[in-house]
Parts: sequence; C-alpha cells; structure tokens
Amino acid sequence: MTTTVKITTVGNSAGIVLPKELLEHLRVSKGDTLTVTEVPGGVQLTAYDEEFARQMDLAEQIMREDRDVLKKLAQ
Repeated sequence: MTTTVKITTVGNSAGIVLPKELLEHLRVSKGDTLTVTEVPGGVQLTAYDEEFARQMDLAEQIMREDRDVLKKLAQ
C-alpha cells in the first residue's frame, strides 16, 4: 500500500493526517501509539507493541554494555 500524506501544522509542531484506509491497514485508531522506524530510504510505521519495545530496549542496553565483546564476535 502506498499513500501520500501532507505535513500540516499542529499547534507549534508539525504532523500528518493518516487516511482511514491506512489506519485500518495498520489496525490502529485515534489515540493509539505508532512506532516509527528508520529504514533504508525512509521510515516505517507499525502499531506499537509494548513487548517488542521492551525487548529492543534490552537489546540496546546489552549492545552498549557488551560493545567490545560483540565487536570481537563480529570479526
């Protein structure tokens, strides 16, 4: 699915309006939280998954703490 949206002013910030079809595709509605992930060539929107977010936080913590060990393993 490809959808074009326009950036608009929301108070002192900027935002986009997601069409109903896109919300249905993402299985989200007004008030839900989305995860925005940077990917090659742009960003990816997905429904927020609390368990996945917790696992990613843990993975980032491990990567910071064990950076040297992970570098050695990658060689």
